[in-house]
Amino acid sequence: MEKIGLIAGNRKFPLLFAEAARKRGVSIVAIAIKGDTNPQLKRFVDNIHWLGLREFRRMFEIFKQEGVSKVIMAGQISPHRLFSKEVQKDSMLKEMLDSIKDQRADTIFGAIADKLKAEGLELIDSTTYITDFLPQKGTLTKRVPDFAEWEDIYFGLEMAKAIGYLDIGQTVAVKHKAIVAVEALEGTDNLIRRAGRLSRRGFVIVKVSKPKQDKRFDIPVIGLNTIKTIFSCGGRCLAIEAQKTLFIDRDKSLAFADRKGMTIVSV
Repeated sequence: MEKIGLIAGNRKFPLLFAEAARKRGVSIVAIAIKGDTNPQLKRFVDNIHWLGLREFRRMFEIFKQEGVSKVIMAGQISPHRLFSKEVQKDSMLKEMLDSIKDQRADTIFGAIADKLKAEGLELIDSTTYITDFLPQKGTLTKRVPDFAEWEDIYFGLEMAKAIGYLDIGQTVAVKHKAIVAVEALEGTDNLIRRAGRLSRRGFVIVKVSKPKQDKRFDIPVIGLNTIKTIFSCGGRCLAIEAQKTLFIDRDKSLAFADRKGMTIVSV
C-alpha cells in the first residue's frame, strides 16, 4: 500500500485530499497543526499526530518513523502565527525563517520543501488525486456575467496575475475597472470584506494562480464560505482561473449562488 505524509493546515482542503487518497487505497499519515487543522481529519487518515509550531522538528522524525518518503502540503497556517512567539521556540523553524531572504509565501514554502528534501522527503503536487475539483473553462452558474462584469473580469485577471508574479497575493476586487482591494497576508475572505466596506456593492472578485505557480503548495482555493462572504459583502460575481483553482463544495456553492443571483465563471 502506498503511504503519503500529509502536512495539514486549516479548512477543508486537507480533508478533501485525505478522503480522495483513501478512496484510492492510499495510507495517509497526517501532521495536524494545533489551532489550525480541522479535528475531523482523523476520520480520513490512518495516523494523525498533533503538533504545535514549536514542535516543527518532530515532524521529520515522525515521517521517518512512519516510513513516509512522499509528503503533500494542503491548507494554510493562519498568517498571524508567523509573527507569534511559538515560531521562536523551535530552533529549526526559527533558523529556517531567519535564513530566508523574505517571508513571502513562495519563499517560506520553498524553504520548507528544501528542508523536506534534505531530510529525504519528496514534496509532491498538492492536487494529486483531486484534479476533478479543478473546473474547466465556462460559466458555472445559471447567471452569466453582463458586459460590465466581463470588463472587470478581464481587467482583474491582468492585475491579479501581476500581484501573483510579485507573490503578494492571488486575488483582487474590481469595480468599474478600478482595483478596490488587493489580497496580501490577510487572505481572501478578509480581502472580500474590505472590498465590501470600500465599494459597498457590485464589485467583482478575481482569483488566479501565480504565473509561475508551484503546484506543490499555495494553490488558489475557493469554496462555499468564499461565495457566502462575497454575497454578504455586496459582491455578485466571482471569476477563477480554469483548471488551476481548487473548487471545494462545488454543488452547494453553485446552488447557493443560483439562489442569490450570483455569477461564478471559470476563465
